[in-house]
Amino acid sequence: MYTTQTVSTTFARREHGKAGVDHIIEMRGVVKSYHTGKMQVQALRGVDLTVERGEMVAIMGPSGCGKTTLLNCLSGLDTIDEGQILIDGTDLATLSDKVRTHYRARNMGFVFQFYNLLPVLSAVENVELPLLVSGEPPKAARTRALEELERVGLSKWSSHRPAELSGGQRQRVTIARALVNDPAIVWADEPTGDLDSETADGIMQLMVDLNRIHRQTFVIVTHDPRIGAMTHRIINVHDGRVVGQ
Repeated sequence: MYTTQTVSTTFARREHGKAGVDHIIEMRGVVKSYHTGKMQVQALRGVDLTVERGEMVAIMGPSGCGKTTLLNCLSGLDTIDEGQILIDGTDLATLSDKVRTHYRARNMGFVFQFYNLLPVLSAVENVELPLLVSGEPPKAARTRALEELERVGLSKWSSHRPAELSGGQRQRVTIARALVNDPAIVWADEPTGDLDSETADGIMQLMVDLNRIHRQTFVIVTHDPRIGAMTHRIINVHDGRVVGQ
């Protein structure tokens, strides 16, 4: 039986001693359906894919093809009907809701199109939130959050609330929050979709630099070919299937 301590210890052991382990993400024959009224919509149709440790990949395809569903299933935000998903060798479906939530908080970061920042909190308070949820002491969480804001070039805006920041600055806060727990994987759903092209290029270059320097795995859903071209590999999705890479 998995416990929070077991999962955290196992992940840390793999992270520091994983000779011969190539893939941090494995998806095998995954099927996912949604029920909308009397209709059943099959969002994923037997998807297989792998992502190497430290790789930056883009998931691309037309609207409604299953990109976001794929990301949500991979990250454990959504359940699957059939198949198996392994994250660094751990099957998230075998974990209880509490342990799976803790696993995500400790080992994953999330970047969303519309930021998902809490408007009543300052930038530094938004960034430190995942650490506090994970049980980090407040003083240590604040220090770490300030370090992350400095890393994304926002140390001077740490006390500002989201409404006082530009779109690009808000997305940098989101990236700092995603990275504050030093995650092995960062999931990004249309991270530049709400930004002008110049700001989008800057945000994407920031993520490319972070991937290169820290070797964290990035999985990015995007409809923008320019963004896809900046990643190591593009995974093309159509009608719930991977149709090319």
